[in-house]
Amino acid sequence: MSGTPTPPPQESDAQKLELARQFIEKIPHSRALSMRVDAIGGGAAVISMPYDLRLVGDPRSGVIHGGAVSALMDTCCGAAVMSHPEAPAGTATIDLRIDYMRAATPGQRITARAECYHITRSVAFVRATAHDEEAGLPVASATGAFTVERPKGGAQ
Repeated sequence: MSGTPTPPPQESDAQKLELARQFIEKIPHSRALSMRVDAIGGGAAVISMPYDLRLVGDPRSGVIHGGAVSALMDTCCGAAVMSHPEAPAGTATIDLRIDYMRAATPGQRITARAECYHITRSVAFVRATAHDEEAGLPVASATGAFTVERPKGGAQ
């Protein structure tokens, strides 16, 4: 025996995906927006939501309200932080800047993709995009900073 502690087993991407799904389903606004975790792992997440008439901001155009897109992007960014290999025990949004580039096309699903590209002892940095079914043309892009809450008694 070497005396070196055995590292804890790493969760598989499938386990992280299932835990993320369960977590997202417990968030009331995520449920209300019918968010779905499409992929998660390695500091990246993909979450989508269907077009829903209840979320339309302008009844004349049928365009989804920017607040729904914002909630989707914020949730996706937080999920990316939680899936980072140095995964914190929890996270919260410190700052999230969203640039809206165009209205999402009425009737189309909106998908957010987020990447936690840098993590420090106390802050995680994330970038994200949201697209409708016109994949090459973003609806919005975001950059943000999120808290890193380490497990009690864990490495700092």
